[in-house]
Formats: sequence, structure tokens, C-alpha cells
Amino acid sequence: MRSLVWQNPSPDLVLLNDQIHVWRANLDLAPQQIEKLAIILSEDEKLRANRFRFAKHRRRFIAARAILRELLAGYLQTSAEQISFTYNPQGKPELASSFNNIDLQFNISHSEDLALYSFNYQQQIGIDLEYLRENVDYASIAKRFFCDTEFQLISSCIAEKQQQRFYQLWTAKEAYLKAIGKGLGGGLETSEIKLDQEDNIYLHSISNKPETASDWSLYNFIPETNFVATIALSGKEKTLVAINHI
Repeated sequence: MRSLVWQNPSPDLVLLNDQIHVWRANLDLAPQQIEKLAIILSEDEKLRANRFRFAKHRRRFIAARAILRELLAGYLQTSAEQISFTYNPQGKPELASSFNNIDLQFNISHSEDLALYSFNYQQQIGIDLEYLRENVDYASIAKRFFCDTEFQLISSCIAEKQQQRFYQLWTAKEAYLKAIGKGLGGGLETSEIKLDQEDNIYLHSISNKPETASDWSLYNFIPETNFVATIALSGKEKTLVAINHI
């Protein structure tokens, strides 16, 4: 997995064409901060927030969406409240065309109190973040939803590494599905992940079409203790810049 050096944002921070910016944000915010952030949400986002049964999930949603708006506002040089989204049939958010004359692509993922945001120009991008949960029967899930070679990648690890290997593969598959706008409904079995000689993951095949797999780049990393994340990017590899949201 990649080792990232997380930096604080600087006033001269600019997203270059050959870069991916990945932001890391804490969603465990004080009630006063949540109230302030909720103001910049759209009416439909506020309605979605109110549908959450538990207060902690509602707070996380508000924080995650408001921070997304703030980050997008910085790249687009506009106000966070003004930003408008469209959604594909699977619910993936995209910038409304009237706000995106620079072809900014983004994706978001959050797990527990941590959120990750990825941005780049032109190329499709997806990101998935997962907390390493101890009560998940990952071996059974892998045997059911992963291909045989992927299951062997997990079972061949020493016991202490199997859980992390499972989440490496899971986040890679989901990041790819998010990048193409499918989500888990697109089927975990439609992509096959392998490891190179340096133990880095890569997309080996997509629905038995190996010629398309090489058109994708995967970035697998540990954003924080007990978390695993992967970014999937269409086209050639770019430089990954890791930034803390403060």
C-alpha cells in the first residue's frame, strides 16, 4: 500500500492537471459546528439528513456534505451554498453542468467519523474508505462475492494480514464501481484485482475484458489507523497529493 504524507492546506494550493487531491476530514464535530455547516446545505440535503434515525448518522451526513461543498467552492471559486448537483440513477453526485466548465471530477466516501474526498480534472474517479471491523466474516464474504484468485490472495496471507487484504480488495472494487457510477449494484464480481511483485494492487480484468483494465489506475493506502482506502482513476496515473481538512 502507498504511504502518504498528509499536509495542511496552504493559501497557494492549486489542483494541477497531473494531480489527484485527496482530502481527509474528521466528521466528529461539535454541535455548534454542525449547526453552522447545516446552513449551507440545499433543501434536499437537509431532508435527507432528517431521514436518519440516529443523531450521530445525521451529524456525519451534514458534516460530510457541507465539507464537500466547501472544498468544491474552493476549486470552483464560488460560494458553497450556490453549488448544484445532479445525480445518476445509482445516486452518484456530479456537479451540475452550469458549475463545471473546468471538468472537475470528484468522489467522496466516509466510514465512522472519517471522510475522504478525491478531486481531479477530466478523468473518472472513485474513492472508497472502510473501517476495519472485527465482527465481519470477511472470509465468507470473499468466498461468496470475490473470484477464486482474489479469495486465494486473502487465504494465502498469514492470519494477521487477512483482514487488511480483504479490505484492500473490497475498497478497490467499490472505488472502481463508484468511478463508473455503478456502486455496489454494479456487482463486485465484474472486476478482478491482482497484486504485482511489489504487493501493489491493480485492476486485472473487467467483466472478462482485459484490454480495458489497463486503462485504470488504483491507489491503495491507509488514511488512518484501522482504516483502508482506495482511489480508482480512469486513464494514466497521476500524482497523489494528501491534504488534511482543518
